[in-house]
Amino acid sequence: MLRFNTQSLLRTSIATMKAAGKSIGLVPTMGNLHAGHLSLVSAAKAQADYVLTTIFVNPMQFGPNEDFSRYPRTLAADIDLLTQAGCDAVFTPSIEELYPQGLDRQTRISVPQLSTLYCGKFRPGHFDGVCTIVCKLFNMTMADTAFFGLKDFQQFFLINRMVADLQLPIRLVGLPTVREASGLAMSSRNGFLSPEQLKPASGIHATLQHIGGCLRAGERDFPALERQALESLQAAGLRPDYFHIVDATTLLPASADSRKLVLLVAAHAGNTRLIDNLQVQLHGSDLPLQPVCPPRRLL
Repeated sequence: MLRFNTQSLLRTSIATMKAAGKSIGLVPTMGNLHAGHLSLVSAAKAQADYVLTTIFVNPMQFGPNEDFSRYPRTLAADIDLLTQAGCDAVFTPSIEELYPQGLDRQTRISVPQLSTLYCGKFRPGHFDGVCTIVCKLFNMTMADTAFFGLKDFQQFFLINRMVADLQLPIRLVGLPTVREASGLAMSSRNGFLSPEQLKPASGIHATLQHIGGCLRAGERDFPALERQALESLQAAGLRPDYFHIVDATTLLPASADSRKLVLLVAAHAGNTRLIDNLQVQLHGSDLPLQPVCPPRRLL
């Protein structure tokens, strides 16, 4: 597997691949790789001739009181995993390589309105940092297809909007969240969880499943379901930031006309912030308006 630290060397290699008619599959990551990341590499290998993974902990998407300095960095282990997975190349740039003028002078990309909802409300500027770095990586790598996990549904939605609005010549593929046996979504931050926090953390997925079941059973009082979910998360020992039922096609709050829903959640287990979601497809038009699922304690 090839490793590049500078965009000039990367571009030269990619240009050679392009000249040979090879398609480029991109897997952007912040490292500390797990089975979820490797599933993206596997999908990229199945759909592209040349697979490039990027590893860069992006300071622009971290707030001043967030965990940038302690975000897990395991580059040697990551490179071993990518080599075993059959990845063709990895791009591991420095902060100076990607932001040569410094963060304060860096042009930023922002998706209006949607960037300030949900996680954007609790992490101001986060999605501007995400969209900026992803756009830079798209340009540097000249990728034909980019692969993302759907654990962060809002992020994937916003990147799709950015690609459409800026008319970028790239195809995006979103793949299902890979989970632990407990249902907990795999995340690089899971390593921060103590053994005592793992059981409460699994309550996030349990809550999503329960509320999803209520929706499939016909319940349509979305505010009541959101309140029920928040109570369940708190009862499990978590500190929720939010639980929202939104229209998966617009990312706005679900309405009576919504048929494709996504349940979005963020909650803290101790000092570790975790996110997850569940997509729910509704059917039928003569749907009951009154709650049919009683609240229950999940853990």
